[in-house]
Amino acid sequence: MGDTDLHEACGVFGCVATGEWPTQLDVAHTVYLGLVGLQHRGQESAGIVTSLGAEDSKFKTKKGMGLVTHIYTEEDIAKLKGNIGIGHTRYSTQGESEMQNIQPFVVETEHGLIAVAHNGELVNAKSLKKKLLRHGVGLSTGSDSELITQLLTHLPECGEPQGLVNWVGRIKRIMSETLTSYSLVIMHHDKIYALRDPFGNRPLCVGKLYPAAAFSGKKVLADDDIDGWVVSSESCNFNSMGARYYREVLPDSTFEGQMVYTVRQRCGRQLAEEAPVNVDIVSTVPESATPAALAYAEKLGIPYGEVFCKNRYIGRTFIQPNMRQRKLGVAKKFGVLTDNFRGKRVVLIDDSIVRGVTMVPIVKLLRAEGAAEIHIRIASPPIKYPCYMGINIPTFQELIANVVPLEDMPAHFGADSLQYLSVDGLKKAVREGIKNPNGSTGHCVACLTGEYPVKCNDW
Repeated sequence: MGDTDLHEACGVFGCVATGEWPTQLDVAHTVYLGLVGLQHRGQESAGIVTSLGAEDSKFKTKKGMGLVTHIYTEEDIAKLKGNIGIGHTRYSTQGESEMQNIQPFVVETEHGLIAVAHNGELVNAKSLKKKLLRHGVGLSTGSDSELITQLLTHLPECGEPQGLVNWVGRIKRIMSETLTSYSLVIMHHDKIYALRDPFGNRPLCVGKLYPAAAFSGKKVLADDDIDGWVVSSESCNFNSMGARYYREVLPDSTFEGQMVYTVRQRCGRQLAEEAPVNVDIVSTVPESATPAALAYAEKLGIPYGEVFCKNRYIGRTFIQPNMRQRKLGVAKKFGVLTDNFRGKRVVLIDDSIVRGVTMVPIVKLLRAEGAAEIHIRIASPPIKYPCYMGINIPTFQELIANVVPLEDMPAHFGADSLQYLSVDGLKKAVREGIKNPNGSTGHCVACLTGEYPVKCNDW
């Protein structure tokens, strides 16, 4: 579950049909399924833009506030018929929650329409905004995404001989002007450009769309016998549309190829090595920390059991607008499985503590229902610094690790003990399974150490 104050902030998706156009592939429906699968990354708004892909083709657009399934009807999807399309689901880090900020953004240029969907946060947004304003470019929103879209309309340093648009040159210029932190899908005519920042801080992966015969087992298909290509912030939505993971979009030569679930398991095993505890049951608060808790239990040979059941029809806690409603949200969100832990020593595994608001009532619930001991183990190090790379993290003063000394945290939460995974332990767990033939690895731990990969005067 985490502390629910960390949020990836937005999901992007793109689809382009292969073969002859007009395609038989339902591109709009594929993008819709992609956004449904990315709904956990943002529930504020969503948008889909499609095109037939010809130079004079108009863009078809449908945007709205709320959940993807509430915005689109079958009739809407039918009207979005096209050969190519991109989509976006939003949780705002910059810009207000208004219709004008819903992506993808569509801009008319001298070379035709472009559509841009963006995930991340630009570290030098203020200076880029000043630059655009000095060049006479008007901005209608407060979002980083609009800045990127407008920057794409500027000529690259290498120029564009014979008036031929050089989108690759324009994209490279953007990447040189802002190193972190973003992933983008850009649609123009018959192409989708997909890119990540040079540090690879924001995820983006590519998948192949296979025909139904590939999944029936009745026919062996060649790798090139596909219906289309998709690109997505995460691969968890691929199965729903008949896609298979191909690879990540490569920032330079870095290629990790790891499942998040597997990494969380390794964090749990490493936590067991660094912070074992003598208890009767290992558990977690559902459900992102479950892989770490299972691995922790297995490593120490302690039974794993559920102490909470989750009410899946209650909204996520981070949406609650004030502290009182946050606390009420925790009580409404979980039912206590008392018989599983009454009179027992419990270690509760979580993947992070940010503000610490969620953990206090959770420990109180377990105490009130008869837990003999409650120990807390966190499968990540203390979060001490804000993130300027696209993860929505509270201010320095709101982070519990900066408010309560580590030795005082057990008493603060009402627990018998509390320990975190070390920074070195996290790095070891994450890097263990990297598939990187060139040996170049690196992960941003700035929110843990205060050592940022880039420096910016805008901070």
